[in-house]
Amino acid sequence: MTLRHWAVIGLLITALAWAGNALIARGTAGMLPPISLSFWRWTLALLLLLPFTITGLWRYRRLLLENWMRVAILAALSISSYNTLLYQAAQSTGAINLTLVGTGLPVTAFFWSVLLLRQWPARATLCGALLGLCGLLLILAGGQPARLLGLQFNDGDLIMLVAVFSWGLYSVLLQRWVMPVPGLVLMAAMLLCGVPLLIPFFLWELAHVGSMPITWQAAGAVSYTAVFASLVAYVAWNNGVKVLGPATASLFSYLVPAFTALLGVLLLGEQLHWYHLAGGALTFTGLIVATRWR
Repeated sequence: MTLRHWAVIGLLITALAWAGNALIARGTAGMLPPISLSFWRWTLALLLLLPFTITGLWRYRRLLLENWMRVAILAALSISSYNTLLYQAAQSTGAINLTLVGTGLPVTAFFWSVLLLRQWPARATLCGALLGLCGLLLILAGGQPARLLGLQFNDGDLIMLVAVFSWGLYSVLLQRWVMPVPGLVLMAAMLLCGVPLLIPFFLWELAHVGSMPITWQAAGAVSYTAVFASLVAYVAWNNGVKVLGPATASLFSYLVPAFTALLGVLLLGEQLHWYHLAGGALTFTGLIVATRWR
């Protein structure tokens, strides 16, 4: 097992964890305030991570303080912005629209890579992106291309578009601003910057919308998103970007809707159709081409 293999496995786990996050965003829309869900998710993640990284934060304090502006920008783009915007978008748009807009992540990663890194995507990456996109659209269309033409977009889709550009920029800057800091320590530093940035928006929502209800459903949503969609997924994603680059790593976002459909079959009793299998096969083929073809 090489570093490249571990990076691929980590990105697969990330896609699976974010598929669960998408199900939670879709299932709790209208019940859990979006900013509160994001705030408590990251607060819990920070409380869980801090005991294991406090020594590392002190050891690398000078390096982190020298790069505090970069850490703060990375935290603002990812922790404070992306998931908060995703939860907000889920309040006013459908799951298909959310996923369709999310397909723009590889495109934004390509855009920021060319603009900031002066790196053009490799031919294998472009071919893999095309195959993955075809598989994803097949799943979203339910085997009926005309279904995509009938979709209407609204304000929630624009919010999701901003979230996608934010995440693409974060992924590229993560590779450009390489810091010799262990992944968990960098994650803790980003949480220490990102959670306070959410506080003003959390207080505003608290005053105008109300607090999050204290229920088992809310506790489960916060716990899952804090552990799996936050700590596990972010550390794996950051390592994948470091090893494979942002353009290739972003292609694994195509697996999120495929895994979401699979989880829907396993957990929600939804039916498995031919287009799920065909689209998933195309998506996996695209990832194999992008990560293994020379």
